[in-house]
Amino acid sequence: MVLRVEDTDLERSEARYESQLIDDLKWLGIDWDEGPDVGGPYIPYRQSDRLDIYREHAEKLLDEGKAYLCFCTEEDLRQEREKAQAEQGPQIYSGKCRALDPSEARRRRSAGEACAIRLRIPEHPIRFHDIVRGDVEFSNEVVSDPIILRSNGMPVYNYVVVIDDALMKITHVIRGDDHLSNTPKQVALYEALGWPVPEFAHLSTILGADRERLSKRHGATSIANFRDMGVLPEALLNYLALLGWAPTGGTREIFSPEELIKEFSLERVTPSPAVFDMEKLYWLNRHYIKQAPAERIAKLALPFYEQAIIDEMAKSTGVESSDRYAWSPTPEITSWLAKITQLLAPSVDKLEQLPEKARRIFRYDAAAALSDPDNTQVLGWQHTDAVFSRFTIKILEDESARTGQLSAERFKAIVNEVKAETGAKGKELFHPIRIVVTGSHSGPDFDRLVPILEEGSQLHLPRHVLSMNERVQEFAKVRAK
Repeated sequence: MVLRVEDTDLERSEARYESQLIDDLKWLGIDWDEGPDVGGPYIPYRQSDRLDIYREHAEKLLDEGKAYLCFCTEEDLRQEREKAQAEQGPQIYSGKCRALDPSEARRRRSAGEACAIRLRIPEHPIRFHDIVRGDVEFSNEVVSDPIILRSNGMPVYNYVVVIDDALMKITHVIRGDDHLSNTPKQVALYEALGWPVPEFAHLSTILGADRERLSKRHGATSIANFRDMGVLPEALLNYLALLGWAPTGGTREIFSPEELIKEFSLERVTPSPAVFDMEKLYWLNRHYIKQAPAERIAKLALPFYEQAIIDEMAKSTGVESSDRYAWSPTPEITSWLAKITQLLAPSVDKLEQLPEKARRIFRYDAAAALSDPDNTQVLGWQHTDAVFSRFTIKILEDESARTGQLSAERFKAIVNEVKAETGAKGKELFHPIRIVVTGSHSGPDFDRLVPILEEGSQLHLPRHVLSMNERVQEFAKVRAK
């Protein structure tokens, strides 16, 4: 695999785009054998460093009569397009300069007259085989003589990729089907230069859920977007492979990169458009989050907590931008956040959801808990008041809870005592207790949550995490009003 930087469009090419592209591909797990960062036998790998090569081959085509000088101005070409549009004809170049005497054309160029170089499209249909779409044919009458070198000396995309592909010994060109209309011009160039035509495979268009071409209005569409959302690279890679392709049997959906390499074949790619289904991607991401080592997920999740805490700091002081704040956790806080991640990660689609999932750990609001419509049914159950009362008394009387050292075992013993004293069991016991502890009748397992709350209450965080005792105190105070 060759990584080549196609940067002849100077207005749209910046070094930062190249760096981001390389970073994104490496993050995704894509590697290459040759490229600007690793070298190779066909250097240089940036097209902006290969301009002399392109100009040399353009002059060769000109000398052989396979290309010609074109002196049409932008205004000339605009008028041609408008005329073709008015006559409802194909908007292709008329060939006005095609019949110019070559010696006269060279004289005009030598005199300083601006001109481009155009390829002569042959007087026969252009045919090629596409691995995905089969045999394809374009009539030469609908293929305009393409410019290969602009009047400013800069080569165009459809020309330079042919030169590079041939000189770099590229055997397969795999790209989106929006390039299908470019292919006859490129095939004509291969033929004019006397070079073998590589294998082409034009992949199907990716659509959004509304079956329109995928774009920024559909949400995340770049690798960096997905990385910033907390999608794992293996999940994205797995999902992208399934777009427009199906494995043998067609039912399996989870593949490691090694399995994809073994299973994938271009012959099984469909020409039909593929719909990008975010929910399917998130389903895969949940799978990979659960399968990944806890230490890795904790490390990936840490920046999301840091940003959420910084945003909270800015919000609490009325500052519009969080850029004015900086905060980094101590090793003790990092270890504690890792426990939260291990507790909550199996229930998220993407890692950016973790801070919101952890909101009831960081923030406690007894008044909101008692007024939350989602808790209304639980609040009306027969045993709820009794559970509230007995649980409150026992937590407030417990010595370990008063010091923020309540263990999961002691908490379980207190719950069993409440159960024996109130007769409540199952959800009639646990749902009210959850409301007291977190503000919601549903949530993570108490055995793991209680130690996290107690440990968090002992840490120096920008916002104090309430211990079990502090939560019960606040709940009792609000409930008494």
